[in-house]
Amino acid sequence: MTDTAVKSKRDGKDPVLLSGGNPQIAKGYGDEPVQAYIAAMPGWKSELGRRLDAIIARAVPGVSKAVKWNSPFYGVEEGNWFLSFHCFTKYVKVAFFRGASLKPVPPGQSKQKDVRYLDIRENDAFNEKQFEDWVKQASRLPGERM
Repeated sequence: MTDTAVKSKRDGKDPVLLSGGNPQIAKGYGDEPVQAYIAAMPGWKSELGRRLDAIIARAVPGVSKAVKWNSPFYGVEEGNWFLSFHCFTKYVKVAFFRGASLKPVPPGQSKQKDVRYLDIRENDAFNEKQFEDWVKQASRLPGERM
């Protein structure tokens, strides 16, 4: 357990960081819990979270947001989600729930036939234009009901 996680359990001021540094944020709908999650992402990941969120909001005006299972979710309507991301120790994993239908297909495979991932590490070149295109494509596909 990190020092931050120990501190937050004692004083309740900062979110607990789960294994891999993923923030533990209460389930909630709307922008506020998503922004709380992003603010709690450790180190460089918080800036990446802000960039991802801004790109998604620009690509899909009026996008629905929620935090579920300690991860931000994005959809065109509440309850139907096309994308989520999650912090791991050395990277942030973006999940496109219908990613197998995107062109080009995101590089990370999944055990689920429709899901594809994009893992972003601290020093990776991040192609924002490609990411935005994937977000636009994903938002036009049927969402995953969760």
